[in-house]
Amino acid sequence: MSWTRGVPGALALCVLLSAAAAGCGTGEAHGRREPGPSAPAGTLLGDTDESGRHYREVAVKQAPEVGTVVTPDAAGGWDVRLDVHRFRFSRAGAAPRAVAGQGLAYLFVDGGLVTRLRGPAYHLPAGLVPHGTHHVTARLYADDGTVWAVRGRPVESTADVTASGAETPPAAPTASRTP
Repeated sequence: MSWTRGVPGALALCVLLSAAAAGCGTGEAHGRREPGPSAPAGTLLGDTDESGRHYREVAVKQAPEVGTVVTPDAAGGWDVRLDVHRFRFSRAGAAPRAVAGQGLAYLFVDGGLVTRLRGPAYHLPAGLVPHGTHHVTARLYADDGTVWAVRGRPVESTADVTASGAETPPAAPTASRTP
């Protein structure tokens, strides 16, 4: 067999392998399809939060909700739990687009950003909540960085926490929820 007969066969093999590899990346293998890009959810408003992120207005019936519950822990810190409805946390590395009811929460103490959350729980170290009364706020954001809003107000919730400095923190946490 001469090398000239092998070239067309090798080219045909390369074309077949390329087509097979392209088909494997579509997500259609194993009977599932990757979701396609969707239109952005809500309406972008001119209003912004304190860091300049625009509000994304959604209808009340479709709006996500968040409740914030803060409880003292045995070590002197605070456990924060977010109770969300019509909202799911997106994974790290999610595409930077607004998908209805999806995104992350920013956690603030007295207006200062503490962390960005991709899940409903966080532990606040005691040093972030010194003696006195403090406001712990969770605000919901879309993955494109816009703030979910209803009637021109951000979807957020604030819990007031009073750190007494005593060894046994107060027993009753406070919580609130806003759509």
